[in-house]
Amino acid sequence: MIKIFIGGSRNISKLNTDIKDRIDNIMQKEYTIFVGDADGVDKCVQEYLFENNYGNVRIFCMSNGCRNNIGHWEINQIHSNGAGKKKDFHYFAIKDLEMAREADYGFMIWDGKSKGTLNNVLNLLNDNKKALVYFSSSKEFFNLASFGDCEKLLSKCEKKFMDIFEKKLNLSQMLKKERPFQNEFNFLRE
Repeated sequence: MIKIFIGGSRNISKLNTDIKDRIDNIMQKEYTIFVGDADGVDKCVQEYLFENNYGNVRIFCMSNGCRNNIGHWEINQIHSNGAGKKKDFHYFAIKDLEMAREADYGFMIWDGKSKGTLNNVLNLLNDNKKALVYFSSSKEFFNLASFGDCEKLLSKCEKKFMDIFEKKLNLSQMLKKERPFQNEFNFLRE
């Protein structure tokens, strides 16, 4: 069964029709959906899946409990094993990395500011997995199959956020990596 990691920025609190249409495609194909437990996109996606009575969902959360599990779906609790003891970016990135590892593809809804969402995209690409990114500011979709594909997307970001991404994610080093392409995946198409 195909597994899709859906995630995004905590600052986004509403899914538009374009995003819902893509999620509808995923549900229609009965793929397994992985989603986190954060407020923002995670919670919005959970609400939409619940409204549509979609049951093929796994919620990923840290071992101290889920912040959101609207549909009471199956839970994957991730243990930090002492890493990232504070509940900060590094702590929750452990959970996100596990979702990227277990998923076959990603669908990220990004505001161009969230380093966590960009980190998810980079983790997927690093594992030779494609990501569909909806860039909320310009209401555009970007199909990413390699680090080289990130250029056009990142050109939409403000310089101050690019500086943060460089400092926190070592972005320039990540973008130098290249992986072989993964086969086309049909939910990425309109």
